[in-house]
Amino acid sequence: MKKVLSVLSVATLSLSLVLAGCGSKPEGQNQGAGNQGGAQGGEAAATTRIGMVTDIGGVNDNSFNQSAWEGLQKLQKDLNLPKESVDYLQSTSDADYIPNLTQFVKDKWDLTWGIGFVIGDHVKKVATENPDSKLAIIDAEVDAPNVESVLFKEHEGSYLAGVVAAKMSKSKKVGFVGGMEIPVIKRFEVGFAEGVKAVDPSVQVITVYTGAFDKPDLGKSTASQMYDQGADIIFHASGATGDGVFNEAKNRKSKGQDVWVIGVDKDQSLTFGDDVTLTSMVKRVDEAVYRVSKDVIDGKFEGGKIVWLGLAENGVGLADTSTKNVPADVLKLADEFKEKIVKGEITVPEK
Repeated sequence: MKKVLSVLSVATLSLSLVLAGCGSKPEGQNQGAGNQGGAQGGEAAATTRIGMVTDIGGVNDNSFNQSAWEGLQKLQKDLNLPKESVDYLQSTSDADYIPNLTQFVKDKWDLTWGIGFVIGDHVKKVATENPDSKLAIIDAEVDAPNVESVLFKEHEGSYLAGVVAAKMSKSKKVGFVGGMEIPVIKRFEVGFAEGVKAVDPSVQVITVYTGAFDKPDLGKSTASQMYDQGADIIFHASGATGDGVFNEAKNRKSKGQDVWVIGVDKDQSLTFGDDVTLTSMVKRVDEAVYRVSKDVIDGKFEGGKIVWLGLAENGVGLADTSTKNVPADVLKLADEFKEKIVKGEITVPEK
């Protein structure tokens, strides 16, 4: 019977993660056989192996794949595990998902992560065919007794991004660049538009879905069109495609244009700079991956669980560095909206 967990304690999710740099794929990928069950402390923990499979955005997407990998790297360092205890396989097309997931499962890794909504059906298939394995997934709900699903209330965090955008826009036009038009990205879009409308209904939101999470050139051309239409702030939820949005903004900033980007998933000002990043809607994928992975090590993994993380659980929110470019009064207003959402006074639609 499916168990639904709708809240996690803030204490559990307030892991202080250091954002480790994520470079090229680790050498010497571990492919040998390992222990089959959840390990608990000491020598058993040292033999635990946790793998993750990226979606086509790749592990260096400056977004949720990279954040997930940073969570595993942090776990390895915190628990002083061998470097080969965590690893990833990068998917370059849909055809890679099943083979990559299966590789970790057949080699008896203790937990296999699927990162991204598009991997959901593939995780379900592999989990069903390997009932003794343990899997987990970000951004999709997989109804299987050996899978833990972690989803985020992106619409709540994006609402706050919309509040900031509406207050900061001088042109009264803002943009949203989405990757694939799937439920998780629709939550970003709808939440953002609702936040804008709550502050100033006269502000126009221009929305474009690129259909890709791995096409920076497409992101750049889309952003160019939006800025040409008068948008001065663009919020993207498009993985590595969003790199192009930042690149276009940088080009225009260098020519004296007053344009901004609102980052997604990670604090993208750390990657692209404060000169173009107004704020970021942070989605704490790294913390979720850390927690569930540690549950496996501690023998506490529960398959069949669905975890939703929103503002109340500190699973989403605006980046701490927002103070660099967003005035205090605007952040205060965003905090007021946040409190209303947490208290249930405002229900943010997700579609």
